[in-house]
Amino acid sequence: MVSGFDSEIPVNTNVGPVSLSWAPLGRIHHFGFVVPSIETAVEKFATSLDLNWDGEIFHDPNQLVRVTFLQGSSLADPILELVEPAGEKSPVRGFLERGGGLHHLCCQVDNLEEQLKKSRATGGLITRPPVPAVAFGGRRIAWVFTRNKLLIEYLESQ
Repeated sequence: MVSGFDSEIPVNTNVGPVSLSWAPLGRIHHFGFVVPSIETAVEKFATSLDLNWDGEIFHDPNQLVRVTFLQGSSLADPILELVEPAGEKSPVRGFLERGGGLHHLCCQVDNLEEQLKKSRATGGLITRPPVPAVAFGGRRIAWVFTRNKLLIEYLESQ
């Protein structure tokens, strides 16, 4: 349990941070929510969705965000990412100023370059080319805005 909040938050008992130790059973890795403050939001998300939190918060200078992950009790559940802008130039700052909330879906893929080719072929707009992500131990991510107006983060597999 993580204390220091109004209530106790169940803690993930896996070895290491959830973002490094958890793998999806399918392709969906996580859902990302943009929040003004991880410290303020994490208890509400953990309590209302009955999620566990490992207490890890990552600062990613490449993406100009701070992120943390919450996990359900079932290994079949995707994890939930809370995303906080880290500075005025953060790419999620504008989204937060419009209210924040559900921001993206992350899918894990075996071949990031091949997935980006497929995304382009179906009319997807690559909004951010592949970059290493701190929270995923340097595995690369890329961002695509689909024709259906869905923002997808693609995460390369181990």
